[in-house]
Parts: sequence; C-alpha cells; structure tokens
Amino acid sequence: MDGIRDLLEAARTNGLVPGRFRGLLHIAIGRTVARPDGTKLAAGLTWREVAAMLKALRFDPELGRELGADPDTLSPRDRERYWYAVIALARVDGPEALAEAEKLIGPLKDLGFVVAPPPGGVAAAVAKPAAKEKSKAEKPEDKSKKKKK
Repeated sequence: MDGIRDLLEAARTNGLVPGRFRGLLHIAIGRTVARPDGTKLAAGLTWREVAAMLKALRFDPELGRELGADPDTLSPRDRERYWYAVIALARVDGPEALAEAEKLIGPLKDLGFVVAPPPGGVAAAVAKPAAKEKSKAEKPEDKSKKKKK
C-alpha cells in the first residue's frame, strides 16, 4: 500500500494528475505496480483504501470536477466518503480510464514505477465489444420445417 502512496505523491508532485485523474485511479485500483528492479509495490487496492489514501495525502477535492463530481455537494465534512463517491463516478473500469492510464504509463516509468498491463477481461472488453445475440422475437421459429409423424 505504501507503493501506491509513493506513486500518488510522485504523480501529484510532477503534475501528472490534472487531466488524467481517472487513469491514475484506474492504475491504483486495478493494476500491479512495481519498481524497475522487479520489487512489487502493489497489486491494486480497494476503492475504500484508495479513498482513505487520497484523504491522507490531502488531494485537492477540485480534481473530482473532471470526473463529474461537485465538491460542494458530496460529503463536505467526510473527505474519505467524498473520494469514495468520486471513484464511483469515475468508472475506473471504462474505456476512458483505460486510455488515460495508458497515457500515464510512460511518465510513471520515468519516475521509477512500472505499471503492468490491465487484467485480461478489461483489455478484451475495451478492445472488442461483445457481439449482440439475436432474440427470439427477431428470429421467429419456422414450424413448417419440423418433421411430422
């Protein structure tokens, strides 16, 4: 968990957060982060852990605006609950989060963090949308082809 704390602090210090906050949340929650020497820092955190960490690191609540949250209406006194709500609004498993995360991988590598590829289900879902199945209403059964005894 300290590894993600270091990653979040480094991203904020180096100006990587504005405009890419959804991608940063995607990495913190759903990706494995390591050092270049292979030392594993984290294998993804829960929403609750990330919300607590954002509160502890005193991230600017205005970052929630880029995800559609209004800091004035979401739990102004309880910042951990606020960050939890922001994460819920962020749709960290969606294509926008994946695209923003991919843009962050290079700059984070320059800062000494190696971010693993997304889990197989996320990459496959984003790369290929599932084919639609035809419903029975669209495909009526032909009763004339049935054998009669």
